[in-house]
Order: sequence, then C-alpha cells, then structure tokens
Amino acid sequence: MTIPSSNRAGITISTPMAPPQWALLERELFRAHVKACKEFYAKYYDERGYLQMVPRWGGNDGPDDAMESMVDWPTLHFLGGDDSLVTMYKHAWEGHLKQYTEAKTKDIDFARDGMYYKEFPVMFDWQHNGEGLTVFNLQGLSDPYDTEFQRRVKKYAGFYMNEDPQAPNYDPKHKIIRSSLNGSRGPMLRKATGLDWAGDPIEVEGRFKPRHHERTYAEMVAHYKDYNDVPGDHPQNMVSTGLGFHAYALTGDPKYKAWVIEYVDAWLERMEKNGGIIPSNIGLDGVPGSAANGKWYGGVYGWSFTVVQPHDGKLANRNMVQLGLAGIGNAYQLTGDKKYPEAWAKMLDIINSNEKVVDGQKMYPSMYGENGWYAFLPRKWNRGAEEVYYWTMDRKHLSRVDTTTGWYGFLEGNNPNFPVESMQRDLLSIRQRVEGMRKDDTTADTRLSDDPMVYNPVFARSLFALMMGGPTMTHARPVSARLRYFDPARRRAGIPEDCAALIEKLADEETVVTLINLSASEDRTVVVQGGSYAEHQMASVTVDGVTTPVNSSQVTINLGPVSGARMTIKMKRNCNPPTFTFPWDRKG
Repeated sequence: MTIPSSNRAGITISTPMAPPQWALLERELFRAHVKACKEFYAKYYDERGYLQMVPRWGGNDGPDDAMESMVDWPTLHFLGGDDSLVTMYKHAWEGHLKQYTEAKTKDIDFARDGMYYKEFPVMFDWQHNGEGLTVFNLQGLSDPYDTEFQRRVKKYAGFYMNEDPQAPNYDPKHKIIRSSLNGSRGPMLRKATGLDWAGDPIEVEGRFKPRHHERTYAEMVAHYKDYNDVPGDHPQNMVSTGLGFHAYALTGDPKYKAWVIEYVDAWLERMEKNGGIIPSNIGLDGVPGSAANGKWYGGVYGWSFTVVQPHDGKLANRNMVQLGLAGIGNAYQLTGDKKYPEAWAKMLDIINSNEKVVDGQKMYPSMYGENGWYAFLPRKWNRGAEEVYYWTMDRKHLSRVDTTTGWYGFLEGNNPNFPVESMQRDLLSIRQRVEGMRKDDTTADTRLSDDPMVYNPVFARSLFALMMGGPTMTHARPVSARLRYFDPARRRAGIPEDCAALIEKLADEETVVTLINLSASEDRTVVVQGGSYAEHQMASVTVDGVTTPVNSSQVTINLGPVSGARMTIKMKRNCNPPTFTFPWDRKG
C-alpha cells in the first residue's frame, strides 16, 4: 500500500515484495567488495597510508597510477558501501600526497624538489592528472564536509584560474591553458623530452615487470621520444574543468562556473571555425596549430599523433582529443545547455561522413594528418556517442549507441538479464582479483605504482549504472546520474542498509525505479535525490497509480519490512545549480 503525503513526511510504501535476485545481488556485492577492500588495503598500504612500491615520476608508472589502485572506492561508498571505505581511501590520499611530495627526481628539473608541490602534481598532462585525481574528486559525493577536502578543492581550482602566481597555467586573453604539461609549478613552455615523460633511469630487467611492454629503461624513454610538442592548448586540458566544477558544487561561488564556461565556450568557438572538428593544438597566440608547425591537428596526443612502439616497432595511433568530453560534460551540467553535447554530436557525424569502402566493407577514419583522414577502421568514430545521447536524451542520437547489449540494451528492453548477469560477473571478478592479490609475490622494492592496480577489487560501474542511472565515469568527468540516495538515519550518502534500487527506464523527463527494503523486521527510510548534485527537479512521484506532487530536488521514501514498489518520477533535468550539500542541509 502507498500512502501519499507531504514532501516533508515523504511517501510510505508498505506493499510486500518478494526479494528479486537483482536486489539480493546488490547487497551481496556491497558485502563482498568491502571485505576484499580491507584485505587489499592491508597488503599494499602501510600505517602512514603510503602505497608499498617504488615511487617514480612518469607516464608509465607515475603518481596517477598509485591512486588509481583505489578507483571507484568512493563510488562504492556513496552508493551505500560501508564507512570503512571512507576511512581507507582518505588515509591513502593523505599518504599519497606526502609520499609524492617526499619523492624527488634527479634528472628531471621540474620535479627535483618533489613530484608533488602544494599537494598537486608539479607538471603533467591531463590524461594522467585526471586519472590521479579520480578518487579525490569523487570524495565530494561521499564526504564533502571534510575541511581538508574543501580547502584542496578551492586550491586546486585556483591553479587554473591564476590565483597562484607560481602556476600561471591559464591565459585569459586567448582563453587557453598554455601547455599540455601543467600543474602546481605552471606550464611547460619548451618542447618536452622522452626523459620528461619516462622519469629518471631505473633498473628494470630482473627487478620490475613494466606493464607497457617495455623491456628496458631505454625502451621506456623511446616510448616517449616523439612526445615533444606540448606548448599550447589541447582538448585534454578540458579535464581540468572538473576542478572548477567541483569548486562550484562545493561553494556556489559564481567565479568557478564563469571560468569553466569561458574556457569550454572558447573550445566550441574553435570547433565551429575549424569546420566542426576540434583542433588538437592551439598555440600560445591563440591560433590553431601555431605551436605545432601550423598544423591544427598536431601536438602530443593530437589528431596526427602516430608514433613507433619501441618493443615491436609497430605504429600506434594515440589521438586523445576525446578527453575534451570532460569539459563538454562539466559545462552542460553547470548550465543545462545542450549546445555543448550537440557540438560534439556534429563532430561525430562530420568525421564519420569521411567513410570509404574497402573490399566491400565500410571503413571510418580515426586520425587526421597532412594527407587528410587516415587510420580507417570497420567501426564509426563514436568517442562520446553514449554521453551525447545520455546528456541530451534526444532519440535522434540513440542510433550511434549499441542498444543490443549492455546497459543501454537493458534500458531499451533488449537485454533484460543485464542487471543479474552483470552483478554476477562482478562477483566473479572480485574473486579473481582477490586470488591474484593473494598470489602476488612482489615486494615493496620490486613493485611499481601500477602493479597493484590490476588487483583493485572494486567493480562499481554496474552498480552505479543500475542504481543511479548513469554512464561510466572517467577522467574527472562530472558524475552524470539520474538519481542518488541518502540514509537520513545515519546522516550519510548512500542507500540505507538492507535496501536496493534498480533504475529500469530513462526518458527526457521521466525515470522509473524500483526500491525495496530487504529487512524482514525493520523499516528503512531513504532520501531519493534528483541527480548526483541535486541538479534535477522532481515534479511528482507515482506509485501504484497514486501520484504525489513533489516539486523538489529530493523526496523521502519510507519502506516497510520486505516492502517495495516501482516508482515513476517526473522531473526536469539540469535545472538546479549543482551542489555537494546533502539533502537535510539545503532547502528544496
């Protein structure tokens, strides 16, 4: 039975519901994850929170990889995982900052006084900076009230708003970040070397097993010998807008929003002037390609960035312009303006319009050089296609997305077993990771920062998609989601103990979710929020044919023992300012 009432009292659901398999698997995944995380932490971290390995600078095994060993731990917590997850990842973050501030290079000038300076990477690219900050950024959804977190969020954003005189990364005149390598010591304005990327010389053979195929230190340097053209801006620098987004969600200060919009709008203007294609190098004078011999498609990780792999001599295409999606998403979630994802959608169509037929098969380009498009593949260049559809919810964009399998297949009714099968796979994956961790016989002095990553036991992405209704999160992108849950009894983020949620349908202004309380003897109360950051406004909730007006970013649901219901929530998306503030600490 559903008893509608005022938003303050919430909606009471007491209709008995036989526990479905997906709900039991959700709860089991929380339990299995936490147990595995505790074992992982005990093996690889010491009492200071230091990761037990040899700390190095570099793109292969640098500081970012050290923190990637805990990717998705905050996600697991704000979904509803045990509070011990917070204790462990916060302890590890404090240790990480100290460990890499103490760690110094000998041959690389900008890191000789510490690989971190002012608690931030001294100077590196945003593929790696974004990976290294993933855990920290997600703390805002898990524990935003931590004073150290709040201090650092504002300080980190300040590095890209010229609030620190030692970090003049941003040029407000040309609206560019001045180099692909940037950080707390500012931008690198000279050409980079293989040494800058690979790190100091290190003993490899017989001691370490690098995970990027290199067999010797010489091959590590050779891997990066062509990574030279770093001065000027690159789309991957838009990952840094996550810092401004998080500072705005934390403080509400309009200066952070203004910087993100100014910077991303400048990129949209460049795309428009370049025939709809995002340039991969903007010179220090603001002109596309002027820092890459006049080539708008040049630069490290640019459209024409094809290099030789030293371990086998083969060519590798390493275009990373898709990281600009982070800026597109951050600007969209700050404004609700679909011009951002629509610009990316236009680019997808332009790129794929250059298709050609080879031996009767359509082939699509993925790179662009002096002779035009190249690196043709038998699949469309669809980097960002899922995000474009998810952000716009415009069915015209769904054709670019595979709706026969996976999560999108489930939402479209073509893969009904996805919830159960994906969570069963995740349980098996936890088992495999734990087994691998137990067999790992490396020691702290024979272990690189990326070695423990392969044993990280957390697989939260299926849980995230199924519970919160959002796509995969990477590289400091905003956490795009339809719903989020809070436990008012324990005053924390995450669905309450014994409860489970499954989002079954998403439309532009409608979300269908099933909530259930699996406890046979206790009532549970859950606060359901529109979006990760309360950015969606709920108009009404319908349960068992009864519609309750809400007109708020949140609604309280009271669940009786072994009770549940399928709820249809009408909402307007991305109409509220994003905020980290928990529901009971804000109005509306």
